[in-house]
Amino acid sequence: VDEGAVVAVVPTTVIEGMRPGTSGLRKKVEVWMGENYVENFIQSLIDTAVDANGGKMLDTIVVAGDGRYYNNEAIQTIARLLAANGIKNIWIPQSGIMSTPAVSAVIRRRTSDGTGNDGDGVAQGGIVLTASHNPGGPGEDFGIKYNEGLGQPAGEEFTEALYEKTLKLSEYKTLDNSEDIDLDAPAGTEYQLTPTTTVTIIDPYRNYLDALKSCFDFERLKEFGAREGFSMVFDGMHGAGGPFAKRVLSEELGLPPSSLLRCDPLSDFGGCHPDPNLTYASELVKRMGLLPDGGADPSLDDVSTVPALGAANDGDGDRNLIAGAGFFVTPSDSMALICDNWESIPQFASKGGLNGVARSMPSSAALDVVAEARGIPCFVTPTGWKFFGNLMSSKESFDGKDYGPFLCGEESFGTGSDHVREKDGLWAVLAWMSILSKANEGVADGEALVGVKDIVTNHWAKYGRHFYCRYDYEGVDSDDANQVMDTIREKFVDGDIASSGSDIKLVDAIEFSYTDPVDGSQTSKQGLILSFQLPSGDPARVVFRLSGTGSAGATIRMYLEQYEKDPSKHDASAPVALKDLAEEALKLVQMEEMTGRNAPTVIT
Repeated sequence: VDEGAVVAVVPTTVIEGMRPGTSGLRKKVEVWMGENYVENFIQSLIDTAVDANGGKMLDTIVVAGDGRYYNNEAIQTIARLLAANGIKNIWIPQSGIMSTPAVSAVIRRRTSDGTGNDGDGVAQGGIVLTASHNPGGPGEDFGIKYNEGLGQPAGEEFTEALYEKTLKLSEYKTLDNSEDIDLDAPAGTEYQLTPTTTVTIIDPYRNYLDALKSCFDFERLKEFGAREGFSMVFDGMHGAGGPFAKRVLSEELGLPPSSLLRCDPLSDFGGCHPDPNLTYASELVKRMGLLPDGGADPSLDDVSTVPALGAANDGDGDRNLIAGAGFFVTPSDSMALICDNWESIPQFASKGGLNGVARSMPSSAALDVVAEARGIPCFVTPTGWKFFGNLMSSKESFDGKDYGPFLCGEESFGTGSDHVREKDGLWAVLAWMSILSKANEGVADGEALVGVKDIVTNHWAKYGRHFYCRYDYEGVDSDDANQVMDTIREKFVDGDIASSGSDIKLVDAIEFSYTDPVDGSQTSKQGLILSFQLPSGDPARVVFRLSGTGSAGATIRMYLEQYEKDPSKHDASAPVALKDLAEEALKLVQMEEMTGRNAPTVIT
């Protein structure tokens, strides 16, 4: 019991620039450490949540982070504000660290005794301290996002209302003379911050583990993991997903500790960029017998010496990278493969299959092709998991059509389902283990196992291959980045499509907009799409979009995709196959002339 704490009302002044992006507000950590920055944002968030709750103060809130620099200090500050505002129950995971999908699971499942099934959860929201896949540490990024009562990221209506409140805020409430909470106390420990507010240290794993066990057959996966010829390596990138991987892959499924790489959370992610792509997961990529462009390493003589499955998480555990021995699986292909192999996943098979799938617009159309063949409704949304959240909760929130079981994902290494309302890196790993397990049911002990490459190449032979990669131009001057987008808009979308004389012909240009089929809301200016026709007659497209997940400058993302139905051409490396398309698009939009960049920062 904190007997010395008193509620204080503290005058403050408006701080500009607090408009959340697609996944919360992200700034350099030193900005967050500035006077009243956290306090202003959280007080505005509380006031917005109260308005959304019909004017009533919320009863129970989860507060957790990905363990990055300033995580614990911010948790202490936030707990004091929540208590001073009258929130009764504050749940904080032991150590203060929890993956983003695990937070969603707690909101959806946890009751007052710590247990509960999906939909039983009593928490009305979650404050998540993360900048996701962005670097952490002094001079790097910090962020805060809010998840609403179904475990989903706050929608645009909520975040815009929050932003408006930050522009009018004149005071906040906090506790003076309040002692710090011991975040390392055993699960179940309670702290009485005020006569009406209790902080409970909760088990980080329990509800999330229950969610995963509702999706997969753990006994079958454990048996498959012990088979001769199967091994895997998982790279936690020193983020929040690492301890969860240890709990699931090692303690539950029996994989050896040597399967886990960088699974200890560090406040600066060990100096690495915790983004699970071919560039930043370089050690995993090398171990899987791959080159930095995703192609097989030609110096690898014996593929049997390489793990059968490789995977990685990002800083907050919601993204994933999937690879087989000498074979990289693009996120777009991964979604399509999971869709086509839904019978391998008990979550889907037990309910007769998928009732809906969705992808972000920049992701490739590989998912669309499978969904059409399988007769599954397929949606193309703007980038941002909140758009998937509406579809997943169509019946739950709007008494609309039930699209569950539901599969969704983004090209930016995010995959998930309706077991939570966030993308979930570890879920994707278990989905691939399940696909491999099913594919090897008829393979006798001692015989070579069907591998990731076999599964994907067979899929391409059936459906065709969508060659795909993304060029990121990071830290571009904001004015230059906007000029690139304005030029594309004026010259191609609003102008006439003129031939450049190239064999790769520009045939259309549009700006993507979206009308939500669930609530009717409209979202505009979500990316510029240039459609091409290849000399073969097959379609191709290039998408240009400004990213909303950085903390400084602008990132121009160029997404390249072309379809190839000829199996004899499927073995090419994607960057090589897409080189001519990339050169034509960059020439048309004058990227180098307007940005001074003659090459992207990262190709994934």
